[in-house]
Amino acid sequence: QVQLVESGGGLVQPGGSLRLSCAASGSIFRLDFKGWYRQAPGKQRELVAVITSNSSTNYADSVKGRFAISRDNAKNTMYLQMNSLKPEDTAVYYCNAKIQRGSMFNPNNYWGQGTQVTVSS
Repeated sequence: QVQLVESGGGLVQPGGSLRLSCAASGSIFRLDFKGWYRQAPGKQRELVAVITSNSSTNYADSVKGRFAISRDNAKNTMYLQMNSLKPEDTAVYYCNAKIQRGSMFNPNNYWGQGTQVTVSS
């Protein structure tokens, strides 16, 4: 069973910081983290940050300069460092990856279960 598990969400005051983690586990032959998305109540899921296989990154305009995406291949974990948080960053955050379970399998798209981030005073 392959799964992505997010952690690190919570309640934080405006201007604060959080670091989200996304850990991949299970039978993994090849892991390709794609990025972080978020979904606020009543809104569509939106892209927050992406990371490519050569570690280049890109960000939504709304988080540029405040968020940083990274990964640790040895730990099968992707991170999202979020600084200078604003109330409008409040959402459920999801990680996304393509995972191949074995050499005889095609890669499949996986999502984490989501972690709630609430920015409020």
